[in-house]
Amino acid sequence: MSQQVAPAKVTEQAVQGGILIKLIIFSLSLAIVPITSYFLSEKYLWNGNSTYAALTAVFAANIFLVGYVTVSLMEDRPPPPKVRPETRKER
Repeated sequence: MSQQVAPAKVTEQAVQGGILIKLIIFSLSLAIVPITSYFLSEKYLWNGNSTYAALTAVFAANIFLVGYVTVSLMEDRPPPPKVRPETRKER
């Protein structure tokens, strides 16, 4: 029975948090942004110097990779406990 409960929990969490959508967005960004930054920086920023353009693409890829790791770590944090205000009866 526990074998069926674990996939259900994973599926429930994925639906609630939109994890799959974030993964798709970051995957597409990780594929498109470095290639685009390479060609645009080679043509307009570095005037044909492909070494600097490659460094620009690597930098752009690393920015998105760090962004994905940061978002996924923030997603794993449990929500803060809810604090109820004290009522007069509890005092």
